[in-house]
Amino acid sequence: MTERCIALLGGSFDPVHQGHVALARYFFQLLTPDEVRIIPAGNPWQKGLLQASAEDRVAMIRCAFDTQSMPVSIDLQEIQRHTATYTIDTLKAIRAELGPLASIVFLIGADQLQHLDTWHDWQQLFEYAHLCAASRPGFATDASNIPEAVNQEFSRRAATPEQIRGSACGLTYLAKDLSIGISATEIRTALQHGGRSELLVPPQVLDYIESHHLYKS
Repeated sequence: MTERCIALLGGSFDPVHQGHVALARYFFQLLTPDEVRIIPAGNPWQKGLLQASAEDRVAMIRCAFDTQSMPVSIDLQEIQRHTATYTIDTLKAIRAELGPLASIVFLIGADQLQHLDTWHDWQQLFEYAHLCAASRPGFATDASNIPEAVNQEFSRRAATPEQIRGSACGLTYLAKDLSIGISATEIRTALQHGGRSELLVPPQVLDYIESHHLYKS
């Protein structure tokens, strides 16, 4: 029997958008974790330089999640690391913090699932957490569109929400009834050209972006 269940949502959040909120809310309702922990990236090794500062990205996360009816916290360890950001290091640190019995659930989108086999020590992720993924338009989640090794791991570890909630790590869940088609790159492009992206970004976040003159060319 697990002690606690913690859902983790990592990302650049440059900016945080409605897709991030929808992903967190979906798995909160599915798994009823004790906490949803948002982990903004510090120096994501597979991406280029981030446009917004760490301070602004954290502020936008607070704007997006403060109004949500779920227990949300922000974990700053990747920002404070000042080195290349690897998910495996973050999961090791959180496992050490929470102990061996806590259920730790790492949430990812289909675009991340398609490239999971390029992540640093990706197969070790299952030793520290469960992995739950959601579909996304343009990123198919059937076996022919996922690397064979990743598909094999997800298939053999597939479990019910109850099993994930009740065990520490090593299981998977693929949500095919949640489709998130929002791109932070597209949002930044729209904002650079004077668009507001009201439907893609929470209104409080959009207000923050405009008041702090972010993503302007």
